[in-house]
Amino acid sequence: MPYLVETTMTSTSVPGPIALVGSGEYLTQMTDIEGGLLQGRAPRYVQLATAAVPDGPEVVEHWHDVGRQQAERLGVEPVIVEVNDRDDANRSDLAALIAGAGLIYLSGGDPRYLANALRDTLVWRAIVDEWRSGAALAGCSAGAMALTSWVPSLRHPRRGGTDGLALLSHLRVIPHFDAFAKRMPDIVTRFLVPHDEHVTVIGIDEDTALVGGPHEWTVRGRQSAWILSVEGRIELTSGATLVTTPSSRDAPSTNE
Repeated sequence: MPYLVETTMTSTSVPGPIALVGSGEYLTQMTDIEGGLLQGRAPRYVQLATAAVPDGPEVVEHWHDVGRQQAERLGVEPVIVEVNDRDDANRSDLAALIAGAGLIYLSGGDPRYLANALRDTLVWRAIVDEWRSGAALAGCSAGAMALTSWVPSLRHPRRGGTDGLALLSHLRVIPHFDAFAKRMPDIVTRFLVPHDEHVTVIGIDEDTALVGGPHEWTVRGRQSAWILSVEGRIELTSGATLVTTPSSRDAPSTNE
């Protein structure tokens, strides 16, 4: 029997919840989290696999398939928005598909490609407008990184990174953190920590999410989230809450 989502619509103009996910989008272990984001919202699950485009069309289609399967488990309508590049992201017909979303999901892949494809486009503005109107918004791995103001290079942290979409300018996200931490000692992680008291760097383990936002969050899933600083790391286990510091730059933005 599918996981049925209540379809009672909210009439508020308060922005919806945000989920920053370490890994596991559309998989069965994340069904409760994704179902919770849809609870009380339109049964319309909007999905963008733009970050996977550099990996080839077969990989993109894989994410479309597993996204459809998750929507079926949840008993909601999957809406695939095929944005492959900036030209697609500026198509008004694709931007129109965002309207009426209960949950908008940016899945994983290359965060720099995703941010550069969506920044200053009709599709991104439509996403922000729907979120402001109460739709839930989620990003997994690359999707989570791109929602912040800065996408660090995890392979070469000394080299800097790329501007993100700046919806959450007070955060930086390192997904797959449990796997990343095994490869990278703290001294390397410290290159990813900015010297800015208004920016919080969060590591998010696989199959784990921070849910809430923009400033108050709860850890959900089977592992932990981590607050990272030059002094080291603090673990937040599932169920723990986190309040992040607002930034003067942090406001819902369409990057206009």
